[in-house]
Amino acid sequence: MKRLWFSALLVAASSACTNAADFEPPVRLKAGDDAVRVQSPGYAAPCLADLKGDGKMSLLVGQFAGGRIQVFEYLKGEKVAPGDWLEVDGKPAEVPGVW
Repeated sequence: MKRLWFSALLVAASSACTNAADFEPPVRLKAGDDAVRVQSPGYAAPCLADLKGDGKMSLLVGQFAGGRIQVFEYLKGEKVAPGDWLEVDGKPAEVPGVW
């Protein structure tokens, strides 16, 4: 009897999890009038971070070849400010690759 209960519970939980994975359609973010694009070869790993501690998230997009990170500050809706390189001591920061 316990196995039957456990099986029923497992089936119900798995169907609830599969229904919870509905996503909105993708949107193309704009930086000014241009779409945000990653540099070739395209191994970017975009993420969001509050860099200034003001509660506003910025989009960070890595560059594979040079190891630099481009920062796009959030404006509103689907718009971000044109990207600037993440800087340390006034120079673009670089994250060395393993290649």
